[in-house]
Amino acid sequence: MMDDRAKTGITELDNMLRGGFMRGDAVLLAGSAGMGKTTLGLEYIINGITKYRENGLYVTFEQLPSQIYRDSANFGWQLKKMEEEDTLRVICTSPNLLLEASDGEHLFDSFIDEVHPKRIVVDSLSHLAMFVPQNELRKEMYKFVMYLKTKHLSSLLLWESPGLMGQVQSITEEGISFLVDAILILKPVEIESSMRKALGILKLRGSDHDKRLTEYEITSEGFKLRKPFVEYEGIMSGSPRKILRVSEADLLKSGLIKRR
Repeated sequence: MMDDRAKTGITELDNMLRGGFMRGDAVLLAGSAGMGKTTLGLEYIINGITKYRENGLYVTFEQLPSQIYRDSANFGWQLKKMEEEDTLRVICTSPNLLLEASDGEHLFDSFIDEVHPKRIVVDSLSHLAMFVPQNELRKEMYKFVMYLKTKHLSSLLLWESPGLMGQVQSITEEGISFLVDAILILKPVEIESSMRKALGILKLRGSDHDKRLTEYEITSEGFKLRKPFVEYEGIMSGSPRKILRVSEADLLKSGLIKRR
């Protein structure tokens, strides 16, 4: 049922997701710097508020609220107005405060009581991982993801993944990809000496999805999906090659096949 989906509000992306993310799922959005993770995260929250009446929390460990307000205004998104209307909270905090929260009371509890959100974006989970010892990372990430699920929040968890610049071997070296229900990647692609951007859905638990890598751009209106890279192969390996399509007529001319 479509009610079971948390739509992104980006029509082409929702089509790729067969209607949107599964409601209440934890989604990992991975990509290297400059790929538009924050833009997509903000658009997911804002569309939830303006199109689907689903309030949201935007949590950042990396930027000041003033910077987020400024960058959002460039796309025509008025975050301060949404906060005044109690449909949004922008939370700028330290990973330490989140990790130090006791089992009985969580850092986000008061914001959830104020706004009654359905969605949350965390920018970024990889920044949180910097404050956790390697041998405790999975446990802490599991606790955090399960907390979001118990609050019935559809979460988009941003992840800085420099490895996506080239060949993709592992989305998260820390091995937390099994904790999430869906994985989206944003990847740079060099084609004919030009840098382009590709979006791919690597995992969508409980649902079919589009398997193609699709080109996207960050425009003055936000995140825009273009056409799939159907004419190229080797994009994930970092060495894209144009697919050679030879017609039967060309093969006849070359003598590689005989006339029937």
